[in-house]
Amino acid sequence: MTIEVALMVEGQNGLTWPRWQRLVQAAEDLGFVGLYRSDHFPNANPPEKESLELWVSLTWLASQTKRIEFGPLVSPVSFRHLALTAKMAAAVDDLSGGRLQLGLGAGWQEREHSMFGFKLLAVGPRFQRFREGLEVITRLLRSDEPVTWIGEYYQLREAILLPRPVRPDGPPIVIGGNGEQRTLPLVARYADEWNAVFVPPARFAELSARLDTLLAAAGRPRSAVRRSLMTGSVFGRDEREVEWLLAGRTRAQLQARGILVGVAITTRGTRLVNALVHPAYRGLGIGRALVCCSGAREVRAKLDMSTGDPRPFYRALGFRSTGERNERGNIELLRREPRGVRDGTGWGGRCPRRSNGGGACVESEE
Repeated sequence: MTIEVALMVEGQNGLTWPRWQRLVQAAEDLGFVGLYRSDHFPNANPPEKESLELWVSLTWLASQTKRIEFGPLVSPVSFRHLALTAKMAAAVDDLSGGRLQLGLGAGWQEREHSMFGFKLLAVGPRFQRFREGLEVITRLLRSDEPVTWIGEYYQLREAILLPRPVRPDGPPIVIGGNGEQRTLPLVARYADEWNAVFVPPARFAELSARLDTLLAAAGRPRSAVRRSLMTGSVFGRDEREVEWLLAGRTRAQLQARGILVGVAITTRGTRLVNALVHPAYRGLGIGRALVCCSGAREVRAKLDMSTGDPRPFYRALGFRSTGERNERGNIELLRREPRGVRDGTGWGGRCPRRSNGGGACVESEE
């Protein structure tokens, strides 16, 4: 099965308008199937970094691109009323010609909720609110009739979104996470796509099988929910470069967390990821890999898939060439511009979260 390749960035890790605009154009031009971003205000820990607002940035992307799919992975229901999220999502999807993938989550980061006065709630009530929110937003997007809903967290009375979404049922709903008790049942009931986060092949197979069972119980076919995998990668243009980038880590350690490791093939995205993906992933029904770009080492060679030249993508992230060559002789050194990266970790640094399988961009849940 061919696996598509999309990019995923952490929007709270120093994302500014110039960086976002360059990144969007690079993703559009270089053959990736999509570009996704997180929806956070600060990181879970200091220091504070720039954080471009989600929906404003997606509106710009929708109006400036023609091809790539995009969306939040994921947008917490705790930040905005779901009526507002539904209305913005429908409008941005229409503006893009039907390319938005609407990722929704329960919320997890205590620091940003405390900082800005959002109510995070304890885990149980948080997922009750999330379930109710999914019911509300799917009804608003998919019903041509006025919606009335009187719940604990949301109350609608004869509410209708106008204009109606051009795409039937509005943008697809994406739910990410690896939780069997709370997340997967919500995926089976409401989602069009399930995004697993930093899981090795055996665990992905277990979760996917559990989702199949839940879908059958809900009366939905397996094909109703696309499967995708959010992961990271370490790869270069030859084995020496891969070993240098591993920096003492073993392939087995990273692959156990679902991270792609290997030599890049200088063709476009789908062949690249199929060359790197652990053989055990094949045949599991993964339709898309979303490769996180939270640090400079992890964006290396997620770059120009048509030429194998990493420089265009580095330039998109604000780097410039020094014109020098390092000790390996074939990797051009790149120096940071002002306000660029620090300590070799990329313009955004690394995501502080290493729970739930060691991944970034994951909903915390039981």
